[in-house]
Amino acid sequence: MPITDILEKNCRFFGDNVCLIELNPEQPNEEKASWKEFDLIEATEQPYTRKAITWNVFNEKANRFANLLLSKNIGKGCKVGILLMNCLEWLPIYFGILKTGAVAVPLNFRYSSEEIEYCLGLAEVDVLVFGKEFVSRMEAISDNISNRVQLLYAGVSPCPTFANDYYELVGDMSSQSPKIYLTDNDDAVIYFSSGTTGFPKAILHKHQSLMHACNVEQNHHGQTTDDVFLCIPPLYHTGAKMHWFGSFLMGGKAVLLKGTKPKHVLEAISNEKCTIVWLLVPWAQDILNALDSGELKLEDYELDQLHLMHMGAQPIPQSLVKRWLEYFPHHKYDTNYGLSESIGPGCVHLGVENTHKVGAIGVPGFGWSVKIVDENNVRVRLGEVGELCVKGPGVMSCYYNDPDATAAVLEKGWLHTGDMAKMDDEGFIYLVDRKKDVIISGGENLYPVQIEDFLSAHTAIKDVAVIGLPDKRLGEIAAAIIEIKEDHTCTEEEINEFCKGLPRYKRPKKIIFADVPRNPTGKIEKPKLRQIYGGAGLVDAQNKA
Repeated sequence: MPITDILEKNCRFFGDNVCLIELNPEQPNEEKASWKEFDLIEATEQPYTRKAITWNVFNEKANRFANLLLSKNIGKGCKVGILLMNCLEWLPIYFGILKTGAVAVPLNFRYSSEEIEYCLGLAEVDVLVFGKEFVSRMEAISDNISNRVQLLYAGVSPCPTFANDYYELVGDMSSQSPKIYLTDNDDAVIYFSSGTTGFPKAILHKHQSLMHACNVEQNHHGQTTDDVFLCIPPLYHTGAKMHWFGSFLMGGKAVLLKGTKPKHVLEAISNEKCTIVWLLVPWAQDILNALDSGELKLEDYELDQLHLMHMGAQPIPQSLVKRWLEYFPHHKYDTNYGLSESIGPGCVHLGVENTHKVGAIGVPGFGWSVKIVDENNVRVRLGEVGELCVKGPGVMSCYYNDPDATAAVLEKGWLHTGDMAKMDDEGFIYLVDRKKDVIISGGENLYPVQIEDFLSAHTAIKDVAVIGLPDKRLGEIAAAIIEIKEDHTCTEEEINEFCKGLPRYKRPKKIIFADVPRNPTGKIEKPKLRQIYGGAGLVDAQNKA
């Protein structure tokens, strides 16, 4: 069934229950100028902004937007973009698009004007809803796109002259469901690849993918109606929404937290009685560092109800999970692996019962199959490294309008992930590295993730990225970009001494102390690092013994 049916079901069974809460700890509590009478604002005594809506209001808002789009002849075959920061309006707008049969196209809120224009053209977007944070970026390209994209402004007054006021238009629309007939085989969403390897690709999924994501998440983590999911990552990406989908399927509540400071995360868990949280590596590290330093104390928060912390979007250091479980020994923990091309997390997962196998990304997820193949697409033997391929109902339909790129990764239903992996004799899969990030040094294959995982155990290291740099003698050398914790110091000599725990050929030949850039989904921006540090000045980097 289409995913919009779940929203209708939640209204029937849990209509008056609060379903979404937006928290902004850094914004004082003030009148919400952009909210109209048909919105429900839950009363709050908090000193910061807190907004909430019920399932009935969620559905009514989605219906109003759906009817607005249909009044503009936007429905099946059309594309509607979303360019908003996380907010209460985000998900009703998303579901309103789906209710019309149109395709929802979420955009990365970090995109520049040029990137926004590129993605709107690539996905052939007909309508774009954008927020106040993007007025200047949209104004810069409004003349270029005005003949093909209708612009709706979902922000506080005044509405920019080049757009129409979303709130003014949607308030006059019917709150009844448009009842557009949808099937699992209808196109539903276009997500954009993270762009860590170049310009983003447009990834098309059907309703079947979205429904499979709901079932996978609930099967893996057992959400109930009583669970409260803390959602911190950007909603434009598959990771955050697909983890929320497990709660959505069961009619559970979600809290949208705007901000990632450790204090705000623990306050949100405590005040809103959150039971499940999904974290990126940097956020978990920051929480642990704040606890280690005494900046935060667990006894100041009500955390007993929190029973699951899970992570994904990037390789998870074993040392990080070990530290977390020392502070939270009663937590269930899961590692989630996925791609936007496989509708986000869950095609491989560790499983909450397999904490003893931390370090592996896990086993095939619910309804998924995996294989590991060599360059000739032949399955490798256990323990050998090859490319990870996945197959299941959540695999994308295609890269939209890019048949060559689609053919390069899809083969008889199998998605070639571009990730190098190996499987042990118990069937657990270990991620070795991205195919494009493998470093060939003196004829040896070096996998940066393995080196990063080793270095992350150093007590002074906050974050680390390993990249290949050109070298006249070896072809490439491994360089470690190391970000040191604020209250620690470290020298190159100390790092080299620590690295004696690695085989000689795996030891980084260049140590660089600097910040490690990550995109909003937590992935290290290695192309940016290669651009910064891969210049001629480093070509002749001295090879250390």
